[in-house]
Amino acid sequence: MRSDLTYEEIANYRENGFVVIEDFLNPGELDEWRCTVDEAVLSRGENMLPRGEGNWPESPIFKQRMQLWMDNDHFKVLMHDERIGKMAADLERVDGIRIWHDQALIKMPWANPTSWHQDNPKWSFTSDSAISIWIALDDVTPHNGVLYFLPGSHKKRYKEVAVNRPLSEIFDINPELGVINPVSAPMRAGTCSFHNGLTVHGAGANMTQSFRRAITCGFMPDGSTFNGIENVLPESYVNTLKIGDTLDNEDQNPLIFSK
Repeated sequence: MRSDLTYEEIANYRENGFVVIEDFLNPGELDEWRCTVDEAVLSRGENMLPRGEGNWPESPIFKQRMQLWMDNDHFKVLMHDERIGKMAADLERVDGIRIWHDQALIKMPWANPTSWHQDNPKWSFTSDSAISIWIALDDVTPHNGVLYFLPGSHKKRYKEVAVNRPLSEIFDINPELGVINPVSAPMRAGTCSFHNGLTVHGAGANMTQSFRRAITCGFMPDGSTFNGIENVLPESYVNTLKIGDTLDNEDQNPLIFSK
């Protein structure tokens, strides 16, 4: 795993809200991640979340399986790698990183595009330092669902839209975004990107007859607090929380890096 960030990569991330890390996984590691994610998704069956808690309808955009670390021990070891946590902490200049949630995002053949959106407004904590890793398990091209980013959009919170809305909607309600030129991020399998939780991003349609597999994980700074949004948190846990409580339950949001 290539986990040492260059000065230029860190600077680009902080200026643009995203960075692409080439050759993040070597060929052997890529095979391990592919096999482990495939196994975890298969064993999950039709349940999007562990134990079937709070499942959402299947999307026409991608097959989505979340919190795979909770019921697959091999995937847990991969996703809880301290080196990944340190990369996230270094990019965001925070002292500790906790898992928010992982998810396998599998664009099926002919799947719809993923609309422009920000991540953090949907999550159960509010932070300008939320961050996600996105790992390409297959080559990601302009034909099968490449990621797009709006550089610099992480510097402000915008009126939010859902990922299944028309591509133009976020620009209709936030006209200032329309002056930013999108940047596409083709990736070879084994490449990863990091993006801030406020970076506006989306993905193209899969115009091929093949699957496009990716695994992502959102992270939150240690010390983040509950904002009242349930999102992926189990109802039984949400019922114990009040707004402002620290999200530090190791069974739900484990700490994977601390300085």
